[in-house]
Amino acid sequence: MEIIPMLLKEMEEEAQTTRKMIERIPIDKFDWAPHVKSMDIRRLANHIVELPGWVAMAITTDELDFAANPYEPTFYDTPAELLELHEKSLALGRAELEKTTEEELAKPWILRNGDVILSERDKAAVIRMAFSQTVHHRAQLGVYLRLLNVPIPGSYGPSADDLAAREAAVA
Repeated sequence: MEIIPMLLKEMEEEAQTTRKMIERIPIDKFDWAPHVKSMDIRRLANHIVELPGWVAMAITTDELDFAANPYEPTFYDTPAELLELHEKSLALGRAELEKTTEEELAKPWILRNGDVILSERDKAAVIRMAFSQTVHHRAQLGVYLRLLNVPIPGSYGPSADDLAAREAAVA
């Protein structure tokens, strides 16, 4: 089985779930965090919507060196702005994935901080890591929203909120 069609399918499925979650963020809660060691919603949501761009980076580069390229996030303040950035990141990642080859995905890719190698994987594994990071951070956002009593959408099936809405509609 070819990996590129599988990755493209997974990318789109995760994007649909990400869109539903980002749409639920209350504008007045962008600065909220559940704990002093936690990211606030703004930082977390911005990170989530940037992650599809890692697909393009993994394909078009051989490494990322944090020491040479310090991360400078751009912060957006509304769900609409976040969704716009998500669509741009997604389009960039999708375009590179559609035109790459299986051979390119087998090449090594390194994540480093100067001389310290943090991770060395093939490019396909880096893309899967980006997908996993999306799921991980989106789940964090789901917990944040739950703590704020915001109904959350289902990810891989209906959420408790989806089920409650269905039961209420039938009653």
